[in-house]
This record gives sequence, C-alpha cells and structure tokens, in this order.
Amino acid sequence: MLDRRIQDFFQKRKEDWINKKTNPSMHEDKIREVEREGEIKFSPQNWLPDAAKRAGQMEMSTHPCTFSHPSARKNKNGYVTSVIVKIDRQPDGYLKTGNVDVAEDALGNAAVLDVYKFLTLTMEDGDSLLEHIKRDSEQAKALLTIPSEGYQSLKEGLLAMVNNQTPETVTSSKIKQVYFPVKNDDYHLLSILSNSGMIYELRDRIDALRFSEKQKELRDLRRNDQFSEKGFSEIYDITTISYGGTKPQNISVMNNQYGGRARLLMSVPPRLVKRDIQFPTKDFFKTSIRFYDIQEPLQKLHGVFKTELNSPIPRRNLKSGRDAYIKDILDQIIERLTAVRAVAADQYREENSSLPRCQRIWLCDTYQQERLEQEDWLDELCEVISRWTLLAYKKVVKKSVSLGPAESRYIQEMVEADREALR
Repeated sequence: MLDRRIQDFFQKRKEDWINKKTNPSMHEDKIREVEREGEIKFSPQNWLPDAAKRAGQMEMSTHPCTFSHPSARKNKNGYVTSVIVKIDRQPDGYLKTGNVDVAEDALGNAAVLDVYKFLTLTMEDGDSLLEHIKRDSEQAKALLTIPSEGYQSLKEGLLAMVNNQTPETVTSSKIKQVYFPVKNDDYHLLSILSNSGMIYELRDRIDALRFSEKQKELRDLRRNDQFSEKGFSEIYDITTISYGGTKPQNISVMNNQYGGRARLLMSVPPRLVKRDIQFPTKDFFKTSIRFYDIQEPLQKLHGVFKTELNSPIPRRNLKSGRDAYIKDILDQIIERLTAVRAVAADQYREENSSLPRCQRIWLCDTYQQERLEQEDWLDELCEVISRWTLLAYKKVVKKSVSLGPAESRYIQEMVEADREALR
C-alpha cells in the first residue's frame, strides 16, 4: 500500500485537474467522463512513466546559478553544471551550508514542477521520496514496481533530475567570478553561488518574527500596556531584494514559490562610539584635561586680577570671586580625575605606561594604599597642578601677561588648601 503522503499527492493532483476541466454548467455525463479520465491519468501506473520521461527537464540544485544572473543557466558549452552540496552539520557557530536544514531547489521547465514536488515529498521517516529512491528502500520499490514500466527504468528516469550528465564542470561568465590565489603564483577561478534554501529559510524566520499571530498578540498586549510573561523580538532596517523581476519562475522553483522576494538584513560596519575617557599613558594634564575645559573660570579670574585697586567693587567681593573661580578650576580637575579613575581598571597597563609616579598613585586604585598613607606624591602633585593652572591662564588669556608672584603664590596656596580632595 502506498504511503499516505503519496496517496494525498495523487489525489490532490487529480482533483485540481478535474476542477480545471469542469464547470457547473457541464452535463453530468461529461463531468463523469472527465473524472474517469482523471482517475486514469493520475493513477501511479500511468503518471509515473510520464513523470520519469519529463524529470530530466528540471535539475535539482542547492545553489542555482540563476540567482547570479537569469541567463546564466546555459552557454555555448552547454548547461551550467547543477550543484548539489551535501555537508554534515558542524558545531562551529558559522551560518553556512550544512549547518541549516533547508530544502533543495530546482531550475528548468516549469511544466515539470509536479515531478519536483513529488520527489521532494517528506516520508514518515523524515527523508524525502528522492532519498528513498536513491537507496532502493522498500517504499521506493513498492511505489515504482508497476506493470507498465520496469523498476530500474523508472528509477533512472526520475533520478535524471539530480544525476547531471555533463562530462565536465561547466560554468558561465554571467556568474560572479573570483580569482583565488594558490601555490606557485597560480590561481583558481571560483564561481560564487547562492544557497537559495538558506535565502528563503531566512525569509521564513524573519516573517515569523514579524507577522506570526503570536507576535501580533504580544504586540497588542504591549500596545495596550498589558502584562505578558513572554516577550517578543523586533528586527529593524530590513529591506527586500527581488530575483527574476516579473518572471521569478525563470530563476528557480523555490524562487517562484516565494514570488521572487527575499529579505536582506542590515550589513554595514559597526558604528564605533568614540571613547570619551582614555586613561593617560604619559601625562594626565596633556591628554585628559584641556585648557579649554577651564576657559570660563580662567577668563573670570583674569577679570578679577585686572580690576583696578580703586574699583568701586568691594574687596571682599573680589576675594570671594577669585576664590570661587580657582575652586571651579580645581573642581574641573577633580571631576576629570574621577572619570579617569573609573576606567583605570580596564585601561591601565603598567608595562605600557610612562606616567610620573605621583600621577600613577593619584589615578590608579592599584596604588590606593600609597595614596592614603604617603604625602610626598601629593606634595609633588600640588606643584604640578599649580604650574599647569598658571600655564593654562597664560594660554587662555592669550595676552602677553603672566601672573605676578603674589597671584601665583595664592593659586598654589588654594591648591594646597584643597589637597585632601585630590586623594
């Protein structure tokens, strides 16, 4: 007895054919005549020999050449070799042929599509009917043993869809070509082909994520602010590519089934976010903070220093303003210090660093004990900050001015007074 799937195939083919040949206005006798004709036409003993004769007009392929160019199937040397790749799954994490279970495609005469569908029927054991025929399984023998044709003749005819008779490998100039270097300054000319099964498996998975009923339900819950234990995924920046234009059947069987439309995911270089904070390798005051960062308090400090002695502004106001602006400068330094310390654990490498000792202790938590217990590094650091502030003042003001000894000394005293905040 034939497998249920094979019976369903013949039944469906027969019903479709009868429905096409009949209409409600036909006489009952004519309808019964068409039905009898359909019974004969789609019985295994009649359909199988006809299918075996037609099977060679279509070639099965995992990588149809027509996805590169619709006219790539034939050239002056004959038909391009049909490629069927069988690779075992490998647990290497790569998306490649063999690592994804996909159906085999086919290209050729669209009138032979019924034979293709027949051979790709999935049997109860999960293998295709084609695989059963190849290995002469009991199911295949039961199917192809008919009075009207010999078993071997039917087998060879049906397998013509996968048994390419080309004596040598034939390619086409319309397929994308890559020159691949090998030994002795020689090269191989490679024809780059697409795995159509993977192309449309990707489309199926993307469409399931975007348009399945379950996804729609979850989106509705979210839209209505309703709780759900299950989440859902979104894929953005998807575009559609078309193969074959208005004639997708010229590309392959699978392409025709999907209307020639496949999905493309975004494939661009990553957008690298520039790291705002980089741990200094030579000098904190040259790479981690800029004169521009303290431009505003320096300009205001300059305004205080150039105020004439007989100004109507009370001296106590000038003094408080001066102290506040110097404190703003120190706050900027401490703020940047905090940011640099935050990345020290990830970015600091002692073997690549030429930071002065006082700055290593100041910036790296590796030296936290010395930072808390010792004073000499802090004395040195206060001097460095004072000198840098005086240099910044000169650069920002951009006038041939230098602070006098009294102003310079006062800045140093302010830094010393705030030294504990630097630890």
